[in-house]
Amino acid sequence: MMSANKVSECRWTMPGYAATVFWAVTFLGARLLLDKELNMPQGVKIAAALLPIVPTAVFLWFVVAAVRGLDEMQRRVHLEALAIAFPLAILMLMTLGLLQLAIELPAEDWSYRHIWAYLPCFYFLGLGIAWMKYR
Repeated sequence: MMSANKVSECRWTMPGYAATVFWAVTFLGARLLLDKELNMPQGVKIAAALLPIVPTAVFLWFVVAAVRGLDEMQRRVHLEALAIAFPLAILMLMTLGLLQLAIELPAEDWSYRHIWAYLPCFYFLGLGIAWMKYR
């Protein structure tokens, strides 16, 4: 039989999983729709681009809530991961901004729709570094 903590834990994680799936579906759906060269009105394209905003905000809210629910050491590890990721993101954006003034950066590789994916990578890099410190 499941303990009360396990039941409570499942109740909190299921909405988080649902938010994650909803975010992924809306983001991928918007990308697929916008990547196709369909003859759509500009308003439809803008609506598709803005569609993932609310699901992304809800997903991030669940992530923050999950981190807040961790013990003190685990919260510190995540804070240190962010303290590593944020300066790396600034460094990357500053470098790309200056490089864009010096040379033509190919939009297929260095547009906003591509570089945002580096931000979670920086976070997970920071998470690995932080966990090594506390092990």
